[in-house]
Amino acid sequence: MTSMVQEQLDVSPALRIIAPGHSAAMPVAGLSGIFGRAGIGEALHDIEQRLRERGASRAAAIDAAAAHILSAGGKRLRAALVVLAARLGQYDHERAAHAAVAVELLHAASLVHDDLVDHALQRRGHVTVHARWGDDAALMLGNFLFGVAARELAAEPDTRIIQFYANAAHTMVDGELHPVTQLTPFAVAREQYLRKIGAKTAVLFAAACRAGMAVGGGTAAQTEALGRFGYDLGLAFQIVDDVLDYTADEATLGKPAGNDLREGTLTLPLIIAATSQDPRFDRLRAGVRPDPLHVAPLIAAVIEAGGTRAALYEAQRCLARALAHLDGIAPSPALRGLTELAQFVTERDR
Repeated sequence: MTSMVQEQLDVSPALRIIAPGHSAAMPVAGLSGIFGRAGIGEALHDIEQRLRERGASRAAAIDAAAAHILSAGGKRLRAALVVLAARLGQYDHERAAHAAVAVELLHAASLVHDDLVDHALQRRGHVTVHARWGDDAALMLGNFLFGVAARELAAEPDTRIIQFYANAAHTMVDGELHPVTQLTPFAVAREQYLRKIGAKTAVLFAAACRAGMAVGGGTAAQTEALGRFGYDLGLAFQIVDDVLDYTADEATLGKPAGNDLREGTLTLPLIIAATSQDPRFDRLRAGVRPDPLHVAPLIAAVIEAGGTRAALYEAQRCLARALAHLDGIAPSPALRGLTELAQFVTERDR
């Protein structure tokens, strides 16, 4: 059964937002191909090495745990956004590297603390820090990484970069205290969800893009435009992440499929699906957390009700807004890299 909300959001699965310079038939390659065409592979390799060095500590537990979280297979999207945005202007690798390393350290710190708060046992297919080294070590590691990020930013002469990241960190913490609390009415649930993922994910994407544009010498207007690009891209990224929790298997996700449902986290696919009259969602609409044995049938119900499909359309809308913020920027390998990276975000399978 299809609700009016689903009918308004639903689109053909073949819908794609085409980035500038692409044809509809052109597939978006993996990240390595995108980074290679943009000419940032060497820069990202250097940033990766710096991250490993910054994670070193004289405390054995912190040193091991930092190496664990920093080598756990992250995509380094935020670092890539810094570098690509900086390359839109006058590129200075040293300045871009400080901003890129700092944003990845902030991201890693937030993951360690999020996993601790959520009692998550896996992240990217690896055991989480608190599950392996204990809660105290996870708390200290997160604090350590935040401190190292601040030290990295202290090397940047433009104090706006510190402000971008400090504001993002403040918003991320505040967002953790404002979860999605209800499935109905739809407008309220959707607003709560977008506010949540904006604070959880989009603000750090935005800060990375602003930082890159600023260290590249961009104007205030250009820096703001890149920030808006990053924010909408971050929304799209998190929506796709939440869809994958329903549609990907555990081996692909690196964590148990259906984890959001199991933990009682209300995300957009479920919010949309719950607008149908399907009785399988009655208990969830009443605020009852699902029994773990019922997670698999509920995943199927969300997909059958069109929740994942409509959520992907919402991600495509966010992507279209993101790409619109790049209008007026002169063509370059960096611009192509940003548009390809944006397309990758909504077409990835993990």
